[in-house]
Amino acid sequence: MNGTTSRKVLVPLATLLAAGAVAVGSGATFSSQSANAASTVTSGTLLQSNSKAGAQIFGLSNLKPGDVVNGSVVIKNTGTLPGTFTLRETSSANAFDADMLKLTITDGAKTLYTGNFGGLADNELVDLGQYAAGASKTYTFSVALDATAPNTQQDRTASASYEWVATQLDGGTTNQ
Repeated sequence: MNGTTSRKVLVPLATLLAAGAVAVGSGATFSSQSANAASTVTSGTLLQSNSKAGAQIFGLSNLKPGDVVNGSVVIKNTGTLPGTFTLRETSSANAFDADMLKLTITDGAKTLYTGNFGGLADNELVDLGQYAAGASKTYTFSVALDATAPNTQQDRTASASYEWVATQLDGGTTNQ
């Protein structure tokens, strides 16, 4: 092969190789990307405050027939979740004769319990309803010694302890 012929073959071959390299190296493919910020979930809280936590709701010495002692307590849902609240009498003792010492528990105008002091069955839950996050209610406990209490009711004692219980509402599904 002479020099002119080899140039004639080499020039088109070099051109073809250069065009192939450009086509392969150009990345002639379309592409697209997108991203999302970090997806998160955070659990809520179900907490409560008790205006008389660790203290008596009521207490009176030297009770006489016809006396009434009132004590109030504020229970507040300080959490971020709504919940169902209940009250229970965790223990009680009543040395007075039946029907001599009465207890009434109210939530405003609504009576939650009325009966003998210590008459709530220990650990029986009294439904107080649902509290939204940040909601509070005031409960009043009224204890009365019957006005007709005879001398046999002197120097008697009664006591009760109470507990406030908050329970989360049923879980649900959130679609976004």
